[in-house]
Amino acid sequence: MSKYVDRPRFGCAMAGALGVLRAIPRAIPIIHASTGCGYNVYNGTNAGSAYLGGGYCGATSTPSSNIIEKEIVFGGEDRLEEQIKTTLEIMDGDLYVVVTGCMVEMVGDDAESVVKEFAGSENPPVIAVPTPSFKGNSYYGYDLLLEGLVKQYIVPKEKKEVRTVNILGILPGQDVLWKGNLKEIKRVLQLIGIKANTLFGEGETLQDIQHSAVASLNIIVSDVYGSLTAEAYKEIHEIPFIRTALPVGYLQTEKFLREIGGYFKIAESVIEKALESERDIYFDYVERIADIYNDVDFQRYSIVVSDANYAPSVSEFLSDELGWLPQLTVITDFLTEQQKQKLERRFEAYASGLKPTVRFDTDTSSVRRYLKDTWELDSNQRYYDSLGPSVILGSVFEKDLSDEFKYPLITISFPVTNRVIMNRAYVGFNGGITLIEDIFTTLVAGR
Repeated sequence: MSKYVDRPRFGCAMAGALGVLRAIPRAIPIIHASTGCGYNVYNGTNAGSAYLGGGYCGATSTPSSNIIEKEIVFGGEDRLEEQIKTTLEIMDGDLYVVVTGCMVEMVGDDAESVVKEFAGSENPPVIAVPTPSFKGNSYYGYDLLLEGLVKQYIVPKEKKEVRTVNILGILPGQDVLWKGNLKEIKRVLQLIGIKANTLFGEGETLQDIQHSAVASLNIIVSDVYGSLTAEAYKEIHEIPFIRTALPVGYLQTEKFLREIGGYFKIAESVIEKALESERDIYFDYVERIADIYNDVDFQRYSIVVSDANYAPSVSEFLSDELGWLPQLTVITDFLTEQQKQKLERRFEAYASGLKPTVRFDTDTSSVRRYLKDTWELDSNQRYYDSLGPSVILGSVFEKDLSDEFKYPLITISFPVTNRVIMNRAYVGFNGGITLIEDIFTTLVAGR
């Protein structure tokens, strides 16, 4: 019997694709799926993404074919063609993207053939990206959508800009801090003279995506996600790619800049100058909390429950920058054995010499059992060293765990419904300061 998933921390593939389209100005999604699919996806994504919102052409305004029994029996391609024509008349956009749900894929509707009827017309481009959710979750949908853009929309460029890069691996919506994170990555790369195209970051447009083949390198800030997109860029547009961890805090961001700077053979003096300036600013802020940290003894055990992007980086940050004791890290994504082994290596070289117990599990209910397994239970022995004080960094699904063990909870990853996130970031130099601020705000709340 296959493993079930208790309270999944992601949506379907179509949800991931719609999250990307929500992030691209003037890109109009057209859902070809059963009645109710689009609204259900919006409900889950909006709240779970710390209230992402629908935007100009999202939420209940998203065009949808809303197929019913008739189209299931006789096919829904005519209904899709009608919906595309209507959307082109009503919705003002520069790119129209058909994304498909499970049912139309199961009955064999050919959305790609339908959109070809609109090629070469006076209308803006219309493309189709099959996103059947029985093939994967929202992480997979992110890759499918971008892969589709690479193959069908991005303009080939023979001449590359030497120090221009594209950033992959941060998923709009699924990463609740995506926009702030992309902004900070772009900023830190500028410090060493590298121009970063984040594809759907602050101020970026469809033109940034359309002309992204001018980049000389794709940087995937994820050990797991972005592979389909990067391989498509490499095959079609001859852009190589490298992978890095998601850099959280000063130490990881310094390593990130040195790695990228080394790839482009940027002078060591340039990198050092940039790091010196950021170091002074960063640790000037950190110094502010040194007194209360020591006076009140704010060292904690840490329990991190998050996805493959955040879990390793946040655990390392807590250990090596905050000086906390990493006890347990649970990575909540569906992963291959090879991916698990790669992620486990991220926990091997902490400067502190410590290492948390690392578990891989998609089921929320398992976290409680892992926490109890990592620490001896109180058996009324004369002296008992409790696992505390501790802090949990995870999602709102850890609230029950937080209440049971009386550990404070800081929500850092999907789903986040207990706060609104707009331009916050936990990545880079500024993101590290923000994460420290959020952690210590939680600890001093109510004093």
